[in-house]
Amino acid sequence: MQSPWIAPSILSADFARLGEEVRTVLEAGADVVHFDVMDNHYVPNLTIGPLVCEALRKAGITAPIDVHLMVKPVDRIVPDFAKAGATWITFHPEASEHVDRTIGLIREHGCRPGLVLNPASPLHWLDHVLDKIDMVLLMSVNPGFGGQSFIPSVLPKITRVREMIDRSGREIRLEVDGGIKVDNIQAVAAAGADTFVAGSAIFGAKDYRATIAAMREQIRKGDRG
Repeated sequence: MQSPWIAPSILSADFARLGEEVRTVLEAGADVVHFDVMDNHYVPNLTIGPLVCEALRKAGITAPIDVHLMVKPVDRIVPDFAKAGATWITFHPEASEHVDRTIGLIREHGCRPGLVLNPASPLHWLDHVLDKIDMVLLMSVNPGFGGQSFIPSVLPKITRVREMIDRSGREIRLEVDGGIKVDNIQAVAAAGADTFVAGSAIFGAKDYRATIAAMREQIRKGDRG
């Protein structure tokens, strides 16, 4: 399994000073910047677009940017985020007319593609595309809003996807997003995740560094090795 990554979701950051927030959380030990892109169509909320991604790059942010597209249709916006500096682009299969084509589009534009599955989405999507993607993102809340509670029934789903990834022999990140906190991240790691999205748990804390360090300690306790 790959080394664990902490990916703070900027959805919970202070947007009035976003550049400073992102620099601070990376200096505090975060590995990836997680972008939650919502369109008020696929999900009932409206957030940020490529201009924000581009602004962070222009401000000197060099860390990987993990763009989670909760938009429908998805293909139109992929080239814009690629141009803006995205590293990873993940999307929901329900939001794409042709999943294989969207994966190819992401890779053609120089980004690493991933598929996102909601808590009730079936895993059979992965049967057909696991050989083409670099990340599986499992939602542990229903997408649309930050600050929701973790859905425990996702834990066995994480384990099943970990088994699928291990059997594939490919280096595929297994990311989990939704309600991740210091007190449950150990169970998520033990289930098989290696990339952990946390929004309010980090940006709502007084000390980002202490919170990220506490998360890493819990990940070590739950590490499947």
